[in-house]
Amino acid sequence: MRKGRIGAARVALFVGFTLAVPGSVSAQQGAPEQPSIMVDEGPAVAPRQTPQPQSPVSPQPAKPARARAQMPALEPDPGLDAADQLAPSQIVQPMPGAVSTPGRTGAGAAAVVAQTAPAAKPAAAKPSAPPTRLVVACSGPFGRDSSHLKLAMTYETKNLDFGEVEASGGRAVASILYPKDPKRRLEVWWSNPTNRKDTYLIVINGRSTWTGPGGLRLGLSLAEVEKLNGKPFKLSGFNKDGVAAVSSWDGGKLAALDGNCKAGVSARADAKAAADALAALPADHEYTSADPAMRAVNPAISEILIGY
Repeated sequence: MRKGRIGAARVALFVGFTLAVPGSVSAQQGAPEQPSIMVDEGPAVAPRQTPQPQSPVSPQPAKPARARAQMPALEPDPGLDAADQLAPSQIVQPMPGAVSTPGRTGAGAAAVVAQTAPAAKPAAAKPSAPPTRLVVACSGPFGRDSSHLKLAMTYETKNLDFGEVEASGGRAVASILYPKDPKRRLEVWWSNPTNRKDTYLIVINGRSTWTGPGGLRLGLSLAEVEKLNGKPFKLSGFNKDGVAAVSSWDGGKLAALDGNCKAGVSARADAKAAADALAALPADHEYTSADPAMRAVNPAISEILIGY
């Protein structure tokens, strides 16, 4: 099982948000027109009659056979589409039992015939696949009232584990999505870990490619986070591990997220940053994200916490 580490700086990530981990090891009109039947002409069949007494009659000369009338050529009608201007030989004859509308030819007759064809059976419903977009929203499977079961129903049981994860000051138990894939790994902690329900904290760290509320992602620079927030924000200086934590969104967009969750962020200084530059930004002081000294060490988001 892979385990995620949550640094000690997370304590300062939330404003008004206490990270006491319950259950830790350490502590959804008129009548319609009657259609006619189109049939080919053939010998007429006389109705059955009761025999009558024979009387002498004069023989009548035989009538000459009636010539089959020829259909005149259709003149193009500028008001019709090309599909409705068909030669007589192209007129669609209805299927047995099909009903046609008098005066309709070409594509119109074909449409009537098509309506009489048997309806295709609907395809069998396929089981839904897990979402392909890795996005955490403060609703649905990541809402306050979610549970391990809801995660399993959304992302499939095979992609979900439950076990110990590392936390500052000890260990905790959590549900872990995609535990064997570092790029899709996500921890979900519960307020009721015994029953595995009621979301308490969602952790995005390591190499995870999940996107948090408001568009937060690992690797964003301070300037990029400012753009999401709509203004500069405040953060502490760097601890001994070179990590700073956001202390306030200063009334920006990230301070009020849909679903009433809160987002906390840690930022790690660039590995090439000079030691004296970090020393000039101690953890017990607060700075603005627009501070030139803070920008000079080029910190990037290294951990995202979403909690209730």
